[in-house]
Amino acid sequence: MNLPAGHQTIMPYLILKGAAQFIDFTKKVFDAQDSNQQVLRDDGTVMHAEIILNDSTIMVTDEIKDWPQQNANLFVYVPNADETYKKALENGAVSLMGLSDQDYGRTCGVTDPFGNVWWITSVRE
Repeated sequence: MNLPAGHQTIMPYLILKGAAQFIDFTKKVFDAQDSNQQVLRDDGTVMHAEIILNDSTIMVTDEIKDWPQQNANLFVYVPNADETYKKALENGAVSLMGLSDQDYGRTCGVTDPFGNVWWITSVRE
């Protein structure tokens, strides 16, 4: 199978209110990078954009009449769950589950300002 550069077999595609602000949120909280794949509509809203979190791509668009907002639950591994949790809350996320140590690592959950749920985990060394 021949995939485009920077793409994976399965990638989330989020339809949001405030796609550009969501991209900024992911940069501040998860150190996401722009993929330089951004197309704007005539009104300035995002028609299509891609961000990279480590080796994963998330596609986003602003909602339109025919395609209303559709949020997601996302599980993300990070180097330090405590730091990421703090950054998320500082950038408008709401806590769903505080930090705790589980069999699979240090974990927590937040809802971002756009309605997406992030399950944030760092693996114990």
